[in-house]
Amino acid sequence: MPRLTTALAFLLLVVAGCTTSPTGRSQFMLISPDAAIAESRVAYTSTVRQLEQQDRLLDDPFLADRVGTVTGRLVAETVRLYPHTADWRWSVALIDGPETVNAWCMAGGRMAIYSGLVHKLDLTDDELAQVMGHEISHAVANHTAERMSLALAQGLGVLTVTAATEHRGLGQGAALAAVLALQLPNSRTAESEADRMGFEIAARAGYEPLAALTLWQKMQRHGGSRQPEFLSTHPSPGNRQLTLAGYIPQMRELAPAAPPRPHPVTILP
Repeated sequence: MPRLTTALAFLLLVVAGCTTSPTGRSQFMLISPDAAIAESRVAYTSTVRQLEQQDRLLDDPFLADRVGTVTGRLVAETVRLYPHTADWRWSVALIDGPETVNAWCMAGGRMAIYSGLVHKLDLTDDELAQVMGHEISHAVANHTAERMSLALAQGLGVLTVTAATEHRGLGQGAALAAVLALQLPNSRTAESEADRMGFEIAARAGYEPLAALTLWQKMQRHGGSRQPEFLSTHPSPGNRQLTLAGYIPQMRELAPAAPPRPHPVTILP
């Protein structure tokens, strides 16, 4: 009974109730956005350390400069649109994965991109901006907290609740939920939010809206009958490109007179 009581107390402590996404969608989460950011920091540090030990952090000054500039412009607009993100520890880990077509962003602006995404798809800066804008939007819209909450609600959360019964394991359990959140697909609703928000951020940062279509076309051509990992973990309806195409005229109206000055973003290594 004491163990069960402790577990229930833990759940009561982390329940955040209903929140609202930037698009106005109601979100019910067991993990608060602030808790998701804190535990994502722990998970990100652990992940980066493991990549470093495996010699999988890419030392490529040219790619680092490209990613830093593109992401910096996107973050500059993100901070302008969503001021609460100004104190996030924005960073991107460059992962040496020539066969992996993927990228991700944890809560709090901690990101990663695999070399295969850039090189296999031969991404332009405009297309790279669509990828990173999309991932940034997942963080801004608290999708990490939603997926962490799903991990808790499903069987994946058992380890977290178990860890909560031991005070020392509380942080490790919550960090585990942050790692598991990366492995869970976003809902179609969350994907649509990230598409729309990322599209706008990229447009306001001065990137060509048409790149949203060419990016997904490249994804599909590369995958053939087998989806790239980026698409397999980002499920979407078949009309995604049609929906994005409908936004293009509106997005072109958001183009700035001059690109924003890039916001500082730490590129790892």
